[in-house]
Amino acid sequence: MKHILGVWMLLGIVCIAHAQTITVKDKESDSPIEMVIIMSNEPQEYASTNSKGQADLTAFKNSNRIEFFAFGYETMVLSYPELEELRFDLIMDQTNINLDEVVISANRWSQNSKKVPSKLINISAKEVAFQNPQTAADLLELSGKVFIQKSQQGGGSPMIRGFATNRLLYSIDGVRMNTAIFRGGNIQNVINMDPFTVENTEVLFGPGSVIYGSDAIGGVMSFQTLTPQFSLEDKPLIQGKALTRYSSANDEKTGHFDINIGWKKWALVTSFSSWDYDHLRQGSNGPDDYIKPYYVQRQDSMDVIIAQEDELLQIPSAYSQINFMQKVRYRPSQHWDILYGFHFSETTPYGRYDRHNRLSGGKARYAEWNYGPQKWLMNYLSATNYYVNPLYDQLTIRLAQQSFEESRIDRSLNSASRTIRVEEVDAYTLNADLLKRISQRNTLYYGVEYVLNDVQSSGIDENINTGISTEGSTRYPQSTWQSIAAYVSDEFTLNSQTTLQAGLRYNRFLIDATFDTSFYPFPFEKANLNNGALTGSIGTVVRPSESLVIRANLGTAFRSPNIDDIGKVFDSGDGLVTIPNPDLKAEYAYNVDLGIAKVFSDVVKVDITGYYTLLNNALVLRNFTLNEQDSIVYDGLMSKVQAIQNAAQASVYGVQLGLDVKLGGGFNFSTDYNFQYGEEELDNGSTSNLRHAAPSFGVSRLSYNYGKLKLQLYSNYQSERKHADLAQEEQGKDEIYAKDENGNAYSPAWYTLNLKGMYQINEALGITSGIENLTDQRYRPYSSGISGAGRNFIISLRVNF
Repeated sequence: MKHILGVWMLLGIVCIAHAQTITVKDKESDSPIEMVIIMSNEPQEYASTNSKGQADLTAFKNSNRIEFFAFGYETMVLSYPELEELRFDLIMDQTNINLDEVVISANRWSQNSKKVPSKLINISAKEVAFQNPQTAADLLELSGKVFIQKSQQGGGSPMIRGFATNRLLYSIDGVRMNTAIFRGGNIQNVINMDPFTVENTEVLFGPGSVIYGSDAIGGVMSFQTLTPQFSLEDKPLIQGKALTRYSSANDEKTGHFDINIGWKKWALVTSFSSWDYDHLRQGSNGPDDYIKPYYVQRQDSMDVIIAQEDELLQIPSAYSQINFMQKVRYRPSQHWDILYGFHFSETTPYGRYDRHNRLSGGKARYAEWNYGPQKWLMNYLSATNYYVNPLYDQLTIRLAQQSFEESRIDRSLNSASRTIRVEEVDAYTLNADLLKRISQRNTLYYGVEYVLNDVQSSGIDENINTGISTEGSTRYPQSTWQSIAAYVSDEFTLNSQTTLQAGLRYNRFLIDATFDTSFYPFPFEKANLNNGALTGSIGTVVRPSESLVIRANLGTAFRSPNIDDIGKVFDSGDGLVTIPNPDLKAEYAYNVDLGIAKVFSDVVKVDITGYYTLLNNALVLRNFTLNEQDSIVYDGLMSKVQAIQNAAQASVYGVQLGLDVKLGGGFNFSTDYNFQYGEEELDNGSTSNLRHAAPSFGVSRLSYNYGKLKLQLYSNYQSERKHADLAQEEQGKDEIYAKDENGNAYSPAWYTLNLKGMYQINEALGITSGIENLTDQRYRPYSSGISGAGRNFIISLRVNF
């Protein structure tokens, strides 16, 4: 009898244990749904489903409200007893209309977007798999709300709400990527990210300085890479994918592999990707000004100008890249979650195509102008503690070390002198972020941050005929940049329809720089800054009904001067040289947002956000003097002196519009459109259009889903920017713009038509193909130095296991 009772008790325990593992499936295909986000406030818990659509709900047992979020599916809310009645098998319906998402970037913690007053968008791994972007910059462009500028194929500089480069912030797995040498000119660091390993991408529009500190003026781009998944069974969880892709416009050959191995307490993810791109072919229909039918080649100790057989090829633009990622996760108990991550990325050298377009005396200005290998390495360790006490309910500590290396190599046509500038940055960050639920209505987010950047810069002047190298001038001083900060943000639920959120941050930033005066007679050898910045925000989310959300937000942001601002020496244009200016202060932004999202009859969703941003003490490039001289000799050329100065005020206003329509029969239509206008003060008191306020742009999509098949016809487009409406500093850049009827530079309007399809042959095997730029347009996004791809055939094979 005792043995029988023991067997029944054991069976009961097994049943209970099984009942606490939920399985989530798609209603139409009955296939498991991966990355379903599961959240509850009481208790404060968070989980996500694995590749089998499973998640452990043990910690949710006493919850009366458990929310299920998945991209492309209707949000579901159930209690734990209701899930028990369903035997923990949950079916989710697909939808294109949803007002709720789970977001992390707003406060570094998972929360429902209906509590966030700032404008936020989410780019899911599912959408990335369908669109197949070549780089992380192209991934951001998928949203239709981020404009991407490119000076060469190996690049991509995002523009958000009139701001770019060092006025935007990049976050990788919660770690700040911006360094002390992020410049005001276009930067390419986003391509360090591997789009195949991105689990989720969020873009926060507008000020984010309360949480993220300096640089988060125009927005924050937050990338979350693959998280190791634990096994919910006694046997290991083994899952992963392998992918290969080919594109015709640049003869792309790409391969990727990742694998997750998980046990009950240990899990790891390993990933490797390789890309190889040939020179990019532009389209055949468009401005002839974009055609450069030659390239320079060194032959028999001479620079020879070679006529191209195919004048549509953009030579030199070829490059290759590899990425490696390793993560190890350990969960010793329900109170601790520990994660170590390693990222490595390296490109080959690649030509900066816009500089190769420059002419001097009717001939090519440069024989060489290349970026050297761009390298990025990150080690980070995070530990999250879930333990309710007077100080916090959740605590996450992140410790990270990053190494960056970039270089520039240039040589004038028929010159034997090659100039090489190498920059290396070691970046260290320490973050402690805490969440404390004060009451059922009130949640406090607070934390501290320390950042240290060590900048090393070197210069080499090489004679390519003799092979003799000598020490050359450096781009930057040997220096350190530090940031010390504390922040607090409070989320208060006023009632079932209204949430308020307010925050403050105090930031101290310090610079110590030592200049080499042996090459340039600077009137100083050292520069030191020790300044502070206080920023804040207050906003509200009002939800009068389940189909209507209204958001309003007032916020400030700042950007502290960095090493690039105070210490850079470089040629900003022919006959122009930028020199150091150690007497700088932080620039401040003041922003107001108002957004409304409405769903009509579960068929149409309209999302409109208007904003205005004012930037004071703007750090801009202006004419300057060195030792009372307005010109100096730089790289053998008499050049006018310029420097970064707190010399302007800038403003931007705009509207972001989104429209989603469920047409029925598997068809959906969507449009994202962005209008922005910005201007800044000039030396003489007049105004000029703001350089990084892109012309109106957007994307419209017609999608069809049926079972295992997905098709999409879509168009990307940009409006014209006339010569008179170009920023003053852009009007003379003949090498990147087309010419109008008067021979002046301007950016023509353009569009592309594109068709893509995906078919899931079975659970393991899927194929994606498409034709980009069907009409073979020759187009160049605003401010870019290289044209987009012409007609481009893509095919990709993906294997899941």
